[in-house]
Amino acid sequence: MTKQFLSVVLLSTTIFFSACTQNTITGKSQLSLISDAEVMAAANTEYKQFLSTNKVLTAGSSDAASVNRVGNRIIAAVKKYYADMGKSAELESYKWEINTVSSKEANAWCMPGGKIVVYTGILPITQNDAALAVVVGHEVTHALASHGKQRMNTGLLQQLGGQALSVALANKPQETQALFNSAYGLGSQYGVMLPFARKDEYEADKFGLMFTALAGYDPREAVKFWQRMSAASGGNQKPPEFASTHPSDANRITQLQSIMDDTISKYYKP
Repeated sequence: MTKQFLSVVLLSTTIFFSACTQNTITGKSQLSLISDAEVMAAANTEYKQFLSTNKVLTAGSSDAASVNRVGNRIIAAVKKYYADMGKSAELESYKWEINTVSSKEANAWCMPGGKIVVYTGILPITQNDAALAVVVGHEVTHALASHGKQRMNTGLLQQLGGQALSVALANKPQETQALFNSAYGLGSQYGVMLPFARKDEYEADKFGLMFTALAGYDPREAVKFWQRMSAASGGNQKPPEFASTHPSDANRITQLQSIMDDTISKYYKP
């Protein structure tokens, strides 16, 4: 092993550990090669473009009213959770916004900075406020846990040679936009299940369930929702779990059931 190789390894290791931060939600150390300001700026650009090319329902529509009602209670629960931990400052950059989009897709997502979008196609599956809270809580957790940002970090390293986001946007705007859309699930055909790794999905399920309960919604609706999602998706027609980045509906339900009693006892106060 040459001295030059050792120097490269040492430098890479130093950069890795110096760029790591601890996430408040998960408690895990995460690689942070992209600043929050850069992520927020990119998210705002993509968010505005998305809204300009999709049919956004007015606040007066019944569907939008339901989404806004549930979304605002989840946001209030998130703010209280962070305040109770003395971490409110971490949410100062969040400019929360909720929109409902007319679409047949059963989809929802939350961008960095709290930009929440729910597609009307998922409402026949949620059927009630508690199940809708499960969906919104899940998506908000993805944003708070920086799951998309971690995918951006990995993509910049693997696909764009570790360039800074600002440099990548300037030099390869199309590739960077595609990377962003992939990281945050825009245009995903997987319904509420965005293209995150299984461990990220389980984290979003766990903490999303917690926010559902903290918002005063019955977290047990999560199991019923995923049963309906499985039926709506064709059940056994979906690819097996090993062929997907997402947990199978059956495994997801089992995981939710395993933490249900603890979630109810700690967080649910109807």
